[in-house]
Amino acid sequence: MTERKRLADVTAGRYRQAKKKDKGVILNEFVEMTGYTRSYARLVLRNHGRVVQVSRQMRVRGDVGKRVKRARLVYYDEQVVRVLLVVWRIMDFICGKRLAPVLGEMVELLERRGEIKCGGETKMKLAKLSAATIDRLLGPARKKYQLKGRSHTKPGTLLKHQIPIRTFSEWDELRPGFLEIDLVGHDGGVVDSLHAFTLNATDVASGWTACVPLQNKAQVWTFEGLKKIRANLPFPLLGLDSDNGSEFINEILFRYCKQEQITFTRSRPYRKNDNCFVEQKNFSVVRRTVGYQRFDSNLQLLLLQQLYEQLDHYTNFFQPSMNCRAKNAMARA
Repeated sequence: MTERKRLADVTAGRYRQAKKKDKGVILNEFVEMTGYTRSYARLVLRNHGRVVQVSRQMRVRGDVGKRVKRARLVYYDEQVVRVLLVVWRIMDFICGKRLAPVLGEMVELLERRGEIKCGGETKMKLAKLSAATIDRLLGPARKKYQLKGRSHTKPGTLLKHQIPIRTFSEWDELRPGFLEIDLVGHDGGVVDSLHAFTLNATDVASGWTACVPLQNKAQVWTFEGLKKIRANLPFPLLGLDSDNGSEFINEILFRYCKQEQITFTRSRPYRKNDNCFVEQKNFSVVRRTVGYQRFDSNLQLLLLQQLYEQLDHYTNFFQPSMNCRAKNAMARA
């Protein structure tokens, strides 16, 4: 770009002073050297470096190498953003792809309930919002809630060779009942074995999510938590898929799944995308509700249990869920 600008500096004055026949020759040389189209090259040579007297105190020198940023017309005004923020917070800060299909319905419902007030033009604009525009408008507010956690997974070698590996691309169950499971630690920054965990289970087909608090990640508590989740599922448990942590890869769970005829698989080590369904819910359900504080007392464990009893109903019955309906044929090949 710098070389082209230098060529324009050298050529522009000569081009404007040349006769008509000579201008064609100069233009051909300039097009060949810069790679510009003839129409754009003509525009550059005609205006580059030209001084325009704007007023008595101001003169402007043309530089076509500099692009003028056009002012973007504001269509979605502050009123639209304000109502969108209210709905977004009420819907538990969900992403634009989940919010867009239900946004119009939620605006009508909340207005009838007196939660929001907006005019007809604002409602029309909200109904036209795409998922990408929603995420763009909510971008500044979303930055306030960006947090980062840490992993508590420690490899379990017992029975590892007897539990088959399941990867994301190989497991595409369409029936409800195949769950990915994972633990979320509540250490508050001090990693030890004396704090609580949340056992999170997510159904691949339906997105159904269930959470149970554990006083620690011992095998016995993890197993008891899985049995509680199974007892409350609205469909039969057909399969479990976990990471390689010792809380899951153990004789207790392996024997239980074998007796109950439950398919038991594990992901590849250090491949979080193999458990992408439950990993996403670890943040969108557990972390965004509970946060990253430390929970290590019996009272806090009881509060988590009471919270999850309500949260499970709210997440599964009142929150929109998004899932892949079809895949590109070339991607499958």
